[in-house]
Amino acid sequence: MTTVHQPATTPADLSVWPASTTEHRPGDLAVGGVPLTEIADRFGTPAYVLDEAEVRDRCRTYRDAFRDAEVLYAAKAFLCRAMAHWVDEEGLGLDVCSAGELELAVTTGFPPERIVLHGNAKSPHDLDTALRLGVGRIVIDSPAEIARLAAAVGPGGHQKVMVRVVPGISAGGHEKIRTGTDDQKFGLSLTDGHAQHAIARILDQPQLELTGLHCHLGSQITSVKPYLVAVRRLVGLMSRLHEQHGLVLPELDLGGGHGIAYRPGEESLDLTALARRVRAGLADACATAGLPVPRLIIEPGRAVVGPAGVALYRVLSVKHTGGHVFVAVDGGMSDNPRPALYGVRYAPRLTGRHSTAAPARTTVVGRHCEAGDILAADVALPADVRPGDLLAVPVAGAYQLSMASGYNLVGRPPVIAVHDDSARLLVRRESLADIRRRDVGL
Repeated sequence: MTTVHQPATTPADLSVWPASTTEHRPGDLAVGGVPLTEIADRFGTPAYVLDEAEVRDRCRTYRDAFRDAEVLYAAKAFLCRAMAHWVDEEGLGLDVCSAGELELAVTTGFPPERIVLHGNAKSPHDLDTALRLGVGRIVIDSPAEIARLAAAVGPGGHQKVMVRVVPGISAGGHEKIRTGTDDQKFGLSLTDGHAQHAIARILDQPQLELTGLHCHLGSQITSVKPYLVAVRRLVGLMSRLHEQHGLVLPELDLGGGHGIAYRPGEESLDLTALARRVRAGLADACATAGLPVPRLIIEPGRAVVGPAGVALYRVLSVKHTGGHVFVAVDGGMSDNPRPALYGVRYAPRLTGRHSTAAPARTTVVGRHCEAGDILAADVALPADVRPGDLLAVPVAGAYQLSMASGYNLVGRPPVIAVHDDSARLLVRRESLADIRRRDVGL
C-alpha cells in the first residue's frame, strides 16, 4: 500500500477533546499536561481519563450563562467522590436518581439541601434515605408516590417536592432518550390531566410543600426551540393552577439534555443562546399570564462531564475480513454500551506513535462475545495499526462508567484524573478478587 505523510494535528482535529489537550510529540497526545501513553503504562487499559480543569471550567460556564438560575449537575452522567467535590466547590447543586448516588454525595460532604432526588420508580429505601439525609427536593413522578411520601414524612414533618410534568414535546438525539412525550415511562401527562390531578392531591398533604414544576425533554438536544415550547406549556399550567388554587409556584425546572459534539463538525447546543432565549421566553410567558417569574432550574450532566473524559484502549488484534478491517481492543460494551444502545458514533485516534501510513476505513470492536460489541464503526485510522497500539477516544466522560457492566466478568476500568501535569487515581480498577468476593454461594 502506498503511504503518504499525514499532516500535523490541527485545532479542528482536537475540537471535541478537552481544552488542555496537546500534541507534545507528533502522534503523542497529552491531556492536562500528562501524556496519555504515560497514563496507559502506569494504570493499564482500558482506562477513563478525566480532566479536572475541563470539568470545573464547564461548571463555571453554566454558572455564568445562567446567573439567575440554579444549576444542578445530573449525577447519573458520572459520579464519584471527586466529581461531587468539584461540583460542590464550583457552586452547583446535584440531581440524583437513587439512594446510592445520594449517599455517596452526602458522605463526601455535599450539602443535602442542594440535592434533588429524581426517579420514575423510587424505592422505599430511596425515599427513606432522602428524608433521613435531608434532601432539598423530591420530584414526584407518579400518583402512588404522593401518599407513600406523605406517610414517610409523617404528620409533623415537612418535605419540599416538585412534580415532573410531561409537556408532550418530542426532542432528543435517539428515540430511547426522548422523555418529553406521553409514550414513555416518566412523569405525569399535561394533556390528559394527570399532572393537574396529582398537584391537587399534593396540595391536600400539608407536610408536602409544592415548590414548582419539573420537566425533562430528553437528551442530546441541540436546538433551543423545544425548551421554549416547554416554557410556554409549563407556564400555561402554572396559570391554570393559579386560577384554580390561588397557587403561585416559585420554581420551574427545565431539566437538562443539552447536546454535545462527539465528533469534529457535529452540532452542539449553544448555551449562551439557550440562557438568553429561555430567560426572555419565561419572562414573556409570565407577563402574559400575570404571574411572577419563577426561579429557573436546569440540570446539565453530559454537557459538564462528557467532553472532559477520554477512554484509553490497547489494540489486541487486527483482522481483515470480507473487505472490512476490524481493530479489536481490550475493552468494549462492558465499559461503553452506548454505541450498542443508541448507535452513538465516536472518533478514536491512534496515540503514542506517529504514523505516516495512509488512513484506512476501520471498525473498532470490543473484546466481548457479542456481535454488537462495536465501539466505533467506519472510522479512519492509520492502515498500519497493530496489536499493542494505544487508541484514545474523546468525549468519554458521560454514561460510560456509570453504565458499565460486568459482562464476561472482565472488571470495570479505573478513573484517572489529570490536572496541572499530574495524574491521580479516583476510582480503582475492578479486580477479579472484587468479583469473586461478591459471589458467595456454592
